[in-house]
Amino acid sequence: MGTKPILFHVLDYIKETGIKDIGIVVSPDSGPYIEEAIGTGSEWGGKITFIVQPEPLGLAHAVKVAQGFLGDSPFLMLLGDNLVQEGVKDFLDEFHASNSDASILLKEVPDPKAFGVAELDSSGRVVHLVEKPKKPKSNLAIIGVYLFTAEIHKAIAQTKPSWRGELEITDAIQKLLEMGKEIRSHLLRGWWLDIGSNDGLIEANRVVLDAFLKRDIKGEVDSQSRIVGRVQIGEGTKLENSLVRGPVFIAANCRIKNSLIKPFTNIRAGTVVEDSSLEHSVILENCQILKIKHLADSVVGRNTILAGQGKSPKKIRLFIGDDCKVELE
Repeated sequence: MGTKPILFHVLDYIKETGIKDIGIVVSPDSGPYIEEAIGTGSEWGGKITFIVQPEPLGLAHAVKVAQGFLGDSPFLMLLGDNLVQEGVKDFLDEFHASNSDASILLKEVPDPKAFGVAELDSSGRVVHLVEKPKKPKSNLAIIGVYLFTAEIHKAIAQTKPSWRGELEITDAIQKLLEMGKEIRSHLLRGWWLDIGSNDGLIEANRVVLDAFLKRDIKGEVDSQSRIVGRVQIGEGTKLENSLVRGPVFIAANCRIKNSLIKPFTNIRAGTVVEDSSLEHSVILENCQILKIKHLADSVVGRNTILAGQGKSPKKIRLFIGDDCKVELE
């Protein structure tokens, strides 16, 4: 998100820790696309192994599938759709300095019922965990960043599927507690983004652009165009008779003509925008946005054509998948 895919940010966190051996659990459907995007992993200074999880049977099941790769080594586990402001290096350093069998990253949230929730003692040790409780006993959400020793494999072997038919990692950590193992916690002070929905994707884009984007204009900007604020424009992109107000990211080889691009818009490579106004939206690769008066708070998938008549002044909000063609009155 921002100037690169979400998973690349997660791999950046791993690179900062110095970890060199990385396993990525993928589904049979998405695996080939992820492998194509990441390649050998040399950009992150390590070796990447892709591990196929045949069915989505839970996070603890993903660890079970990866056991052959993990062996008896301690390991860092991150969800591929979570971003944390602080990264994970300090979290890992704390774990190395302790004698605990696991450590979990926690964040105070206003509505913990939607998450796995941890209860702590006065020293920060975890004393109980429960997945999506109806009556939470704390506001500390488990946010998808974990550190484990090989003891977790024994706990998973004793964990039964939840009512959803999945092996929950929260239940497996609770089983560790019941086995008498020590579990520590680390409270995240900065922001955390759970990008499990379209709204989550839009919010993550806003936060990342606001936090990290720098002004960098590599494309062509004609004399009738104007750029205001922090805007990044990739090589090969042409801006014609248009106004861009940052923070905005426009990737390489795009064409923006007779258009207004408002803050927190992310336009990926090869996209054409003509006679349109965009705001607070994510437009993926090789799209055509034509004569759309006001598109906002939207996600448009790859290779999609979105065409209008340029008449309606009302804000349009859309969530469109890849390879679509949408014509608006």
